Amino acid sequence: MSFSDNTRGLVLAVLSSGFIGASFILKKIGLKRAAASGTRAGVGGYTYLQEPLWWAGMITMIVGEIANFVAYVFAPAVLVTPLGALSIIVSAVLAHLLLKERLQKMDVVGCVSCIVGSVVIVIHAPQEPTPSSVQEVWTLATEPAFLFYAATALSIVLALMLHFEPRYGQTNILVYLGICSLMGSLTVVSIKAIGIAVKLTFEGISQLAYPQTWFFVTIAILFVITQLNYLNKVDNLDADALHFVAFVDVCRILSHFIMQCKCEKPTET
Repeated sequence: MSFSDNTRGLVLAVLSSGFIGASFILKKIGLKRAAASGTRAGVGGYTYLQEPLWWAGMITMIVGEIANFVAYVFAPAVLVTPLGALSIIVSAVLAHLLLKERLQKMDVVGCVSCIVGSVVIVIHAPQEPTPSSVQEVWTLATEPAFLFYAATALSIVLALMLHFEPRYGQTNILVYLGICSLMGSLTVVSIKAIGIAVKLTFEGISQLAYPQTWFFVTIAILFVITQLNYLNKVDNLDADALHFVAFVDVCRILSHFIMQCKCEKPTET
């Protein structure tokens, strides 16, 4: 039985959500254990690096991100991105079972809304052309509209990092979530370009000689490492893991759709 590229992408996206949702819980348990015997990650501590459960969560997240990366190779972002909300369901169940966090009625309503919303978006996703080469992604990413969005997003991220994080990071979750979600909206462009480059290279059309490929690789590495650093601080705050994951995923999805609207062009007639 053969499957279409979209089907492969959707399956990988669902698997990715499962791994990523579980990784938040494992990392939070590891961070809590590390904080009990050392300096909290939220105030600059790194004792969590000695905690096996934190590493288990990190490996699980890496596996999930790899699956997510491959999903972007096969399916358009407008199909893959909404399925990231399913990680909230996984986190909700595991947070209830492992962290003994009580699910409120509104939490259940939110989880059901995530499922319904993801299904509706996937079924009714617009049939628009997606980039088929690294050069095409570069052309779209250097258009004035997207450059304005990228400059605005980076300016807000720098303001959050340099001004708000030292003052309000430990008391306001939106500081860390703003950093991660805005950087995530730009990371998805690089991930899509890298996925296309890998796919074309394996098909015999090498993309390694193009400087745009390495630019996207550099951006992806820097942004992913930065997001992981701030997500560790988010996980270590004293609040429900479920709400962390929900805010992170919702912000990422909204940001990704803003990016998608900026990048995609309507089909010319």
